[in-house]
Amino acid sequence: MSALTRGLGWFSLALGAVELAAPDRVAGALGLGSRRLVRGYGLREIATGAGLLAAADPRPFVWARLGGDALDLGTLATGLGPRNPRRAAALVATLAVLGVAAVDLAAARQPRRRRARRRLLRDYARRSGMPRPANDMRGAAAGFDVPKDFRIPPALRPWGQHPA
Repeated sequence: MSALTRGLGWFSLALGAVELAAPDRVAGALGLGSRRLVRGYGLREIATGAGLLAAADPRPFVWARLGGDALDLGTLATGLGPRNPRRAAALVATLAVLGVAAVDLAAARQPRRRRARRRLLRDYARRSGMPRPANDMRGAAAGFDVPKDFRIPPALRPWGQHPA
């Protein structure tokens, strides 16, 4: 998981907690009438945030965030009318959601790291570790003298393996 998607996950959890805990204040600050809708959006944010932080592949949750951004923009558009006394706050919130949507889109367009890593791995299943076939290697170590510092002391040798 990239730092960007991890940050979006924590941002979603925090925003969802605010929307869930104080929907009246959020809706009132923006001049929106639906506190129930704000609470539902808070649940959506918490679900996508948890998905971003817990999923092996967070991309579906990033796309879910983008869908949520579209819902948020549609809801905020209703608060941009001339009858809303909090129209300036709704405009600021709309611009903030557009900025977050741009970050969500950047996260959605990131290449999957797993797929990129798989291309870098090489398949060593058919390799034996020997430079030549096994029959050619038989006896290649004949006459090899083990260095003294690699030898097992006689006291530690298993039974029956004493030097002749």
